[in-house]
Formats: sequence, structure tokens, C-alpha cells
Amino acid sequence: MEKVKVWYDPEGDYLEVMFEKKEGYFKETASDQIMEKVDMAGNVIGFSILKVSSLKDHPIEVALAGAK
Repeated sequence: MEKVKVWYDPEGDYLEVMFEKKEGYFKETASDQIMEKVDMAGNVIGFSILKVSSLKDHPIEVALAGAK
């Protein structure tokens, strides 16, 4: 069974979702609100969303471009 870790910071209106606990870095996506986290090989291991509360009015969609 795979686990996903989710963190939410209400003060910063920030959500982070991690698929794997690995060393990696965040990189930009086509959306100003979403960053993808990739490992050193470029595989997506998570993502973060800024201004999460803005999603209640309309969803956003973005492709995560990691190598997986």
C-alpha cells in the first residue's frame, strides 16, 4: 500500500502533497499556483499549491511534467 502525505498551512494558505519521501527540489509548472517536486532523476514525488482557498471558486488544472 502506498501512502501520500498531505500538509496544509492555513496561515500561509499553502498545501503540500508528497508521494515519496526522497531528496528533491521544487520546480515551476504552467500554473503560478502549483509547483511540482521532483527527485534528482526528474520523477515527480509531490506538488504544492499556493492560495488553496482560491480553489473554492474554480478548480485549476496543470500537468506535472516529471519523467515518471
